Amino acid sequence: MADQDSMDRGAGSRTNAAQDRRDQAVVLTQVLALHPAHLTVSELVREVVAGSADFDSQDRYERAARDLAGAGLLHIAAGLVTPTRAALLFNSLDRD
Repeated sequence: MADQDSMDRGAGSRTNAAQDRRDQAVVLTQVLALHPAHLTVSELVREVVAGSADFDSQDRYERAARDLAGAGLLHIAAGLVTPTRAALLFNSLDRD
């Protein structure tokens, strides 16, 4: 029974990690699509959720933006979100 509990928790963490990666992909794609426009985190989240009042979704995308900043793909400074040079370079490579 303990083995089943640990397997369930492991599957949940993989599911959460997969959802986090999807959220990060959505946020990064949106920032790159809107570049060179500068948005606040709140404006970015509103763009992504398209007016949804769902707090959980808003929180997920805010966390995704922070995680991307921590990974070096977004800058969040003075309240504005911009892609890093690394993100822009990757985006240009993806188009070729």
